[in-house]
Amino acid sequence: MKEHHLQLNLSKTELLVLPGKQAILHNISIKLESLSVAPTKVVRNLGVMVDDQLTFADHVTAVARSCRFSLFNIRKIRPYLTQHATQLLVQTLVISRLDYCNALLTGLPACAVRPLQMIQNAAARLVFNQPKRAHVTPLLVELHWLPLAARIKFKSLMMAFRVFTGSAPIYLNRLLKPYVSARPLRSSKERQLTRPTPRTGQSRLFSSLIPRWWNELPSTIRATETLSAFKKSLKTQLFREYLLH
Repeated sequence: MKEHHLQLNLSKTELLVLPGKQAILHNISIKLESLSVAPTKVVRNLGVMVDDQLTFADHVTAVARSCRFSLFNIRKIRPYLTQHATQLLVQTLVISRLDYCNALLTGLPACAVRPLQMIQNAAARLVFNQPKRAHVTPLLVELHWLPLAARIKFKSLMMAFRVFTGSAPIYLNRLLKPYVSARPLRSSKERQLTRPTPRTGQSRLFSSLIPRWWNELPSTIRATETLSAFKKSLKTQLFREYLLH
């Protein structure tokens, strides 16, 4: 920071400790000039609430609260809006908020992200001016919106595709490795990722979950060459998997 002529704002400095094991307690504090910074349970980074156990419960709560406020305001003016105008407002103010950094929620149980899915359901009903109990699946199909779980999977698999094409950040290249067979096999040409040996408590790891999702895709989708074509094929596949099954 000194080399780039930046100054640390001590009043906004927070310390987050991520323990390797939950049973281990870290008594850590950092002194910066006259300020002593003690660990906190939750910090905000780039608009994301990160907790020390990486459950992202605080982040889900904050996003749901922000989206409910936007939906409340849109609902008040809904009688004066067309369906198309309402859809634009909802996509701009609500759906974009649900999609922001949603790859961090990869691997979380369905109950943890259910509040965000309920927000999306309410948004779809608001677009079509439907009552609270209206069945939401036909509305999502008509809007061509993927459910929240599919949107998270979509974002993660897009990162995997960028690893294959060499456009991903370097740190992702170290987490995902293309599968190379020790001997010539038919599967060696199917553009798969190496799956690490599963370990207890590591099912949420990016390096463990994403290769499984990628290898489960049809080979025709994995073989796509361009980002736009892959994006279109992947969305169609997830649409059939989550909404048309």
